[in-house]
Amino acid sequence: MSRSLALEVAVQDAAGVRVAREIGAARVELTQGLALGGLTPSAATLDLALEVSADGGPEIHVLVRPRAGGFQYDAGELETIERDIRFAVERGAHGVVIGAQDASGGLDADALKRLRDAAGEASVTLHRVIDVTPDLLASLAIVRELGFARVLTSGGASAAIDGVDTLRALVSAAEGAVQIMAGSGVTSANVVEIAGTGVDAVHFSAKRTVVEQGGVRMGSASDGVGGYEVTDLAEAQAVRTALGL
Repeated sequence: MSRSLALEVAVQDAAGVRVAREIGAARVELTQGLALGGLTPSAATLDLALEVSADGGPEIHVLVRPRAGGFQYDAGELETIERDIRFAVERGAHGVVIGAQDASGGLDADALKRLRDAAGEASVTLHRVIDVTPDLLASLAIVRELGFARVLTSGGASAAIDGVDTLRALVSAAEGAVQIMAGSGVTSANVVEIAGTGVDAVHFSAKRTVVEQGGVRMGSASDGVGGYEVTDLAEAQAVRTALGL
């Protein structure tokens, strides 16, 4: 593509960071529990990711989300998020990925300001909480006012490919002041169309599921011990190739 387009890979471990490094991704979003939309990763996971990314690898941006479910947080949950942000930044993370809603469903500007301040000089990304707010353009205006670096969004749809019209509108409204990064269901098959909206970056997991069969059920998973997801190098490379990068 003729314009600059950053790649961000959502990964759950150091192996995923290695894949992101191999394809030349600008960033990773480090998380765990991708099947739940992502949760805060462990301290050891962060340390190992930073080791793999050292000396020219992708930036490590940590998703800070204390639980699955919605994004309206009580005082204790906000305290947890704030402390996890401080911990990640002190540990060496290049940025954090955060979000919070108020009782009306809009962005909780006061909470986001508090969390932004906890990040200090680190880069701050608003996660896909924006996609469940009632007015995405109004939410973007709040993000601009708070000085966030970027917004991760699917354009208000379950998958970015279904939100391309809104993605275009967000790019226009951002006026270059906030980076718009498209994510959710981004694959080598649709990334070119999604990138065509003018977004600044694309975010994808390039994941495949590894399933193990066990004779004794360890939880509610129907396959016994359950499966887990890994970052697939071939798919990650295919995304890059599709974009001509």
